[in-house]
Amino acid sequence: MKAVCWHGPNEVGVETVADPSILNPRDAIVRVTLASICGSDLHAYGGHLPGMERGDILGHEFCGRVVATGARVRNLAPGDRVVVGPVIACGGCFFCARRRWSLCDNSNPNAWLAEQAFGHSPAGSFGSSHLFGGYAGGLAELVRVPFADVGAIPIPDGVSDEQAVLAADVLPAGMMAAEMCDIQPGDVVAVFGAGAVGHCAALAASLLGAERVIVVDRVPERLEAALVHLQAETVDFQRSDVVDALKDLTAGRGPDACIDAVGMEARGPGLSGAYERGKQALGIESNRPVALEQAILACRKGGVVSVVGSYTGLAEKVPLGAAMSKGLTLRTALEHGSGAIAALLAAIGDRRADPSYLVTHRLPLDDAAEGFRMFQERANECIKLLFRL
Repeated sequence: MKAVCWHGPNEVGVETVADPSILNPRDAIVRVTLASICGSDLHAYGGHLPGMERGDILGHEFCGRVVATGARVRNLAPGDRVVVGPVIACGGCFFCARRRWSLCDNSNPNAWLAEQAFGHSPAGSFGSSHLFGGYAGGLAELVRVPFADVGAIPIPDGVSDEQAVLAADVLPAGMMAAEMCDIQPGDVVAVFGAGAVGHCAALAASLLGAERVIVVDRVPERLEAALVHLQAETVDFQRSDVVDALKDLTAGRGPDACIDAVGMEARGPGLSGAYERGKQALGIESNRPVALEQAILACRKGGVVSVVGSYTGLAEKVPLGAAMSKGLTLRTALEHGSGAIAALLAAIGDRRADPSYLVTHRLPLDDAAEGFRMFQERANECIKLLFRL
């Protein structure tokens, strides 16, 4: 089969690799029809995730049709259309029982390695580094889905593949980000990052009762999309100081909640931003926590900072003194939204939620190298890119 394999920092290629097979009675094999690049895929692509190995298959946003199931997968059958969440969860451990899917105790075969890095192991995940299990990802013609009876969600007849693939990760991640804010009627929520997750977080914040949503980014077409499709207010961080702008928009108090939907590769303005990018490129620093720093400084006293942008390793210059002095609540998670996929698919089918406007580009899998370059550089007004298989 064809698959998009990592060759090294900022280099991928489409290779012919062995087809996956059933290894466990709870496995399924899915033939991928659509797959997408997520912002967190760029962390792996750029070589910023420890544990990446040459030949690793990338991607964790995909949907397709079941072609085979293990003996213990009784809720799926060959031919079923399914969307698969990015994290792999057993469904029965201490954390899965509490719907904390990304903390599953049983899905990371390299738990010992992750424990050295994080203290405890998170769940395994598709298309990520070997810290997260080294599972082959969804940018491939076929994917083995472990614990498929939990993680492969049937797609309703009224939902297209393009809509469904957005419910794999970006929509549930955005919903989780907003839910972690504990939004109350009348709240003002600032979302840092106008990529697909940021847009979905802004949409979810409005659905959960935020009176105003403010989206922060630097890419004009992404800010324009937030204004047009979400009726959000916008801040261009290249044109104004973010913290000052958010204070001005909230009569000096600051937003009630701030969502970091950017993560480790946030771009700061000017020379300081270039300096941070240089340190990360040289391996001196794991993360560029610019968005997190701004979120902490901008959030009102007693507010909530919700972090769904991916980080790894250590982060310098995080203003913990400000977070403590202001009495902020900091909430983070890799992705617990997988448990909401079925409900979100139903909402799409009922037209209560439809982020399909985010899809700006469609390419064949053979053009994966160009797709990654375009998505990384935000070129050609790219917000969300799909690969058709």
